[in-house]
Amino acid sequence: MVKEKPHLNLVIIGHIDQGKSTMMGALLIQTGAVTEREARELEKIAKEFDRDSWSAAYVFDKLKEERQRGITIDLAFRKFDTNSKTFTVIDAPGHQDFVKNMITGASQADAAVLVISGKKGEMEVGIAANGQTREHAYLAQTLGVKQLVVAVNKMDIWEYKKERYDEVVVASSALLKQIGFNVKKIHFVPVSGLKSENLAEKCDKISWYDGPTLLEALDEFTLPEKPTGKPLRIPIQDAYKIKGTGVVPVGRVETGVLKKGDRIIIQPGGFTGEIRSMEMHHEEINQAEPGDNIGMSIRGLTIEQVSRGDCLGHPATPPTVINTKGSWTGQVIVIWHPTALAQGYTPVVHAHTTQVASKFVELIKKLDQKTGAVIEDNPKFIKKNEVAIVKLQPIRKICLEKYEDIPEMGRFAVRDMGRTVAVGIVKDIDIGVQDT
Repeated sequence: MVKEKPHLNLVIIGHIDQGKSTMMGALLIQTGAVTEREARELEKIAKEFDRDSWSAAYVFDKLKEERQRGITIDLAFRKFDTNSKTFTVIDAPGHQDFVKNMITGASQADAAVLVISGKKGEMEVGIAANGQTREHAYLAQTLGVKQLVVAVNKMDIWEYKKERYDEVVVASSALLKQIGFNVKKIHFVPVSGLKSENLAEKCDKISWYDGPTLLEALDEFTLPEKPTGKPLRIPIQDAYKIKGTGVVPVGRVETGVLKKGDRIIIQPGGFTGEIRSMEMHHEEINQAEPGDNIGMSIRGLTIEQVSRGDCLGHPATPPTVINTKGSWTGQVIVIWHPTALAQGYTPVVHAHTTQVASKFVELIKKLDQKTGAVIEDNPKFIKKNEVAIVKLQPIRKICLEKYEDIPEMGRFAVRDMGRTVAVGIVKDIDIGVQDT
């Protein structure tokens, strides 16, 4: 049997209209992840909607509504191979309303491709103070995506000029450095998604560039250490009722190991049962490890007993549940707000696959962003670019873990008015009295 290549989850991020879907669609076609037949079918559909040049993007834009609007909505999963690795692509939407998908997408990712259009004006909009390139990069960093490649897209429009490439590299490097990425380790790859250039094969129009193609740059990513020794945590993305099989929850193993026959608990509901079978990419498996996206058949489970945002673990080390009388202490950085955040503010908190409205019950202290030193105790409010320790109380039960124990379950984003207001990590937890 051929040994399976090691596997990485890849998230595609960047502002709308930077050409993300077209570029990744073209890469999937070039790597053979999409068959010729599928590619022809996509071209046919594209022509129906007068979207000829977008046919590669259709690989990702599966929903009919998206096809007509030309916007990627749901998270699309696709696999492709490089020389030494297999990637599952999570195509994160770039539209403002869809950043919450980005939050759940990026928290499942091991690495990211940040797509920046080299077209005059488009890059500048993306990296502006309210641009999504900036917001997505912040989120990726907070959500633990440590490895990044920047694809400088649309080089056919900027006529393959080194000067424009250099401008984009300088501007995006400054942004990424400010956010906390090690820019020295990042490849900036000039590409054209539309013309399928410098994706899988070298492009002779950019003789001034001696770096890797996009595929080669992805192949250089290192495999993350799998946290198999930690307690099992599988945030549930969805649950399906399948005829003949029963209820099948789907999720990505964040930590620990799940085996066929294991007893499990689903929190916050408390259902306990046994794993009857598991599958990944439509093949049955006996064991699942961190990074695996799996479907599980669980004896006795009904559709009412599981939903998106729940977390599955072993009964001996169950997922931590914060009740409505409990709270967690978080360290947050405010990345956008029209005024300021004060005590009593109740936005929606997104963590792993869950979203729960939560109240800022206390602003404990404001910290210096660079040194971590306390600047002010009990501040009245916190504003954009400020870092603070705060206490949050969920309006319904939420599964979270301390960041130092299980970082994969200890990150969160604060959303309001269709925007990401703050991102943070869980420092401490008070589970509170059990809700009645």
